[in-house]
Amino acid sequence: MTLTITLVRHGQTYLNARRHLQGSCDSPLTRTGRAGVRVTAQHLARYDLDAAYCSPQGRAVLTAMEILRHHPDLPLTVDPDLRELSFGSFERRPEAVLDAVEPWAELVPRMLAGTHPGVGGGERGADFMARVRAVSARVVAAHDDASRPGAACDRHVLVVGHGLTLGAWLATIDPSGLVALPNASVSTIEVTDGVARVVTAGVDVAGHGHRATRPAPAGAAVPA
Repeated sequence: MTLTITLVRHGQTYLNARRHLQGSCDSPLTRTGRAGVRVTAQHLARYDLDAAYCSPQGRAVLTAMEILRHHPDLPLTVDPDLRELSFGSFERRPEAVLDAVEPWAELVPRMLAGTHPGVGGGERGADFMARVRAVSARVVAAHDDASRPGAACDRHVLVVGHGLTLGAWLATIDPSGLVALPNASVSTIEVTDGVARVVTAGVDVAGHGHRATRPAPAGAAVPA
């Protein structure tokens, strides 16, 4: 049988719309962001969900709560390891300021490889990847009655988080398929007989496009 994990990036925020860096800091969802989340929530309303997880950051919690309006009996589990990468002293600053110091296409591969020392005194790549791997393993283990060999039932789990965190999760499964994740986008992982595969990545069901999405660098390698 199959464990399906649906990953949803939070809705567009004011800092996203301004193209400012938003990692450990937070900002409210824009009107466009709230509307997009409602579209994504409606898209997911047709599925029977068995569990829901989200980052503790406000933009992710609000996104998860909107989705769960269609699943009122489902509790929400907040996991701190789903939080976004911290950009240190670059938080809330324009993306171009960081790009002038270290281009995104160079930063992301080093983060995924676990070799980056941290942006502006923020989280180190090794720590970031360790917690991404830890939370992904916890989610699978908690519902392995669907993913282990010989399982008798399917399970479907919702995870709401952030662009880099969810992108890193996907990249640990399929580094060649690393893509940018639009706000309120949906990605799908299936785990069958203990083997995970990425089914879809960054499906823009809300129609936000890539305004608040950094391009995915080519060739970003993730060590096993």
